[in-house]
Amino acid sequence: MRSVWGESMKITVIGAGYVGLVSAACFSDFGYEVTCVDRDPRKLAMLESGKIPIYEQGLEPIVAANRAAGRLIFTDRLTDAVAQADVVLIAVGTPTREGEDAADLSFVFAAGEEIARAMNGFTVVVTKSTVPVGTAARLREIISKTRPDGDFEVASNPEFMREGSAVEDFLRPDRVVVGVNSERAERVLAQLYRPLTARNVPLVVTSCEAAEIIKYAANTFLATRIAFVNQLADLCEKVGADIEDVARGMGLDKRIGLQFLSPGPGFGGSCFPKDTRALVHTARQQGNPFSIVENVIAANEQRKVSLADRIQHAVGGTLAGKRIALLGIAFKAETDDIRDAAALTVIPELQKRGASVAAFDPVAMDNGRLTFESVQWCADAYSAAIGADAVVILTEWNVFRGLDLKRMARDMRQPVLVDFRNLFPIADARNSGMAYHSIGRASVLPAGGSKADVIPFKSGAV
Repeated sequence: MRSVWGESMKITVIGAGYVGLVSAACFSDFGYEVTCVDRDPRKLAMLESGKIPIYEQGLEPIVAANRAAGRLIFTDRLTDAVAQADVVLIAVGTPTREGEDAADLSFVFAAGEEIARAMNGFTVVVTKSTVPVGTAARLREIISKTRPDGDFEVASNPEFMREGSAVEDFLRPDRVVVGVNSERAERVLAQLYRPLTARNVPLVVTSCEAAEIIKYAANTFLATRIAFVNQLADLCEKVGADIEDVARGMGLDKRIGLQFLSPGPGFGGSCFPKDTRALVHTARQQGNPFSIVENVIAANEQRKVSLADRIQHAVGGTLAGKRIALLGIAFKAETDDIRDAAALTVIPELQKRGASVAAFDPVAMDNGRLTFESVQWCADAYSAAIGADAVVILTEWNVFRGLDLKRMARDMRQPVLVDFRNLFPIADARNSGMAYHSIGRASVLPAGGSKADVIPFKSGAV
């Protein structure tokens, strides 16, 4: 029997991927009855056995507690799950279409057709996946065509979860955005998020179109900050300024803030690269080219390519026969996600130039083994550094911040540290026994070295 929303709301989440699984688990933690649907038998088997198929802090205990309480169910039976639901959230993948910048919405629209055939009574169908503007309208057309007598509303509810802190972001968000085109849908979604709004989390109610753009706009703006600070760091290297000082001086301006002003190897992961390209595609379709974002994408790609040049420069101008130890292959810390990670560009480029690669990552090495060939996977950072001509930090894992650099230097063939995350203060680097190269800061000579040992990096010089 269908529930009466507001008393015991029943929710179905389609897709047990990153967004779907975290959303399903957290909604069940609010006390709702949640069914999470997925067609991947391997993933369902893992979830049924209590294993989490993604690495995400805090997720496993929430899933376990709510499965034990009977509030969270995993199944491949979409029809049954939708028939008893008040709210159906579509959280399937929207990858970039091969050879294009546009998002592939085939999974979203296929889910819409199945929902239409299965829904029983008034149902609010919500896009939780990241989708371009106009998707909700198209989904409404598909459901109406498939089920002309259906009683439903379509809404947009973009997620703003960061990998590595998704549970915290869901349970304590800055805001909740819901796009609706009717009061009925607004009432249901307001009730759905009452556990958050009761704690004064802002509920931003917009049209579906505005909600769809908000998600892309937020991610694209953050990506723009990353590209900006990376190019600013390059300028600092040229003129002898320290990017840490510059970023702090900027970020303390309340209009700017300190977030996303840390230079590094460029943005990656499942969101920023895909979402920036999708927004550019939408803008072109509308005859309104988004040149700023186009340049951000180009700058970020060039950033990743330049990393191999920086490493080559640091080891003396050639990589042939050199052993490079990479620390971190995930695109960021606290995740095992290597999608669009800098390592995907750096490792093949190092190998193409004649280097051998050893690598260590606290959680992403299983994904790395499935992706990279001829890489030596090591038990820890110190093992990777043995006999290396350079240690390269690609991911800002906290475990790397406390490395004993002197110990590491003793086991290396050539004591060179290339820190693409600026994890170490310059003062510490001076006492490390290594030549130290970071981003947007002066390089540091090894003990007893001369200025000839460290030549400032110039883009295109290698």
